[in-house]
Amino acid sequence: MKKLSLLLLSLCLTVTCWAQPRETDVFQTKSGKTVKITCIKHASIMMEYDGKTIYFDPVINMEPHTDFTTWPKADYIFVTHEHHDHFDSMALTELRRSYTVIYTNHNVYTQWGSGYVLANGDQAEVCDNVTVEAVPAYNTTPGHEKFHPKGRDNGYVLNVEDLRIYVAGDTEDIPEMADMKDIDIAFLPCNQPYTMTPEQLAKAAKTIKPKVLFPYHYSDTPIRKVTMLLGGSGIDVRIRRYK
Repeated sequence: MKKLSLLLLSLCLTVTCWAQPRETDVFQTKSGKTVKITCIKHASIMMEYDGKTIYFDPVINMEPHTDFTTWPKADYIFVTHEHHDHFDSMALTELRRSYTVIYTNHNVYTQWGSGYVLANGDQAEVCDNVTVEAVPAYNTTPGHEKFHPKGRDNGYVLNVEDLRIYVAGDTEDIPEMADMKDIDIAFLPCNQPYTMTPEQLAKAAKTIKPKVLFPYHYSDTPIRKVTMLLGGSGIDVRIRRYK
């Protein structure tokens, strides 16, 4: 029944109230409330649930620049790691309110100076009906380990009522993915040498088995290859505009 609710009641909208049109996918929880997910650019994502606005890795400093003055202010912000395409102090300053809560890894905390540090394996209660788990994100390909060393960076699994949403951050298809259960929605990155090839992403998706997959962080990677590689898998692959 959960799968039926997720797939039949999910919608795709075009949001035009901000500087550029953005696609927003809408999912319904068991209580009938909605989770709206808007892909902004690269690794930047906005989610809205029950009057709360949540951002993942919002950045201004990549072309095309995002004018966050026209976007909703944040109740919660999650930053996966300190690289400039994920952590942007200007974006955090623009989006935060006096009560905005920021969750991040240790290195971002030392640079930003406030918020809550989550290490791999840590969990936190975000707000009513929303919890988060910090999960590993790292490189495994020989010679690439320096980009994202094991134990430093985070991915996040956000539990919104009955929906489990995995935002992977910068990672390859790591062994820990085999332990992820009941993922409804997954954001998996695709651009070597920093994250995954389309083949790695497809392998990761087959391991995690999300109901809906959003490839992201793909830059100029021929991302529609992922759809071909996952043909017949039963995974709903959704390619969204990130530029």
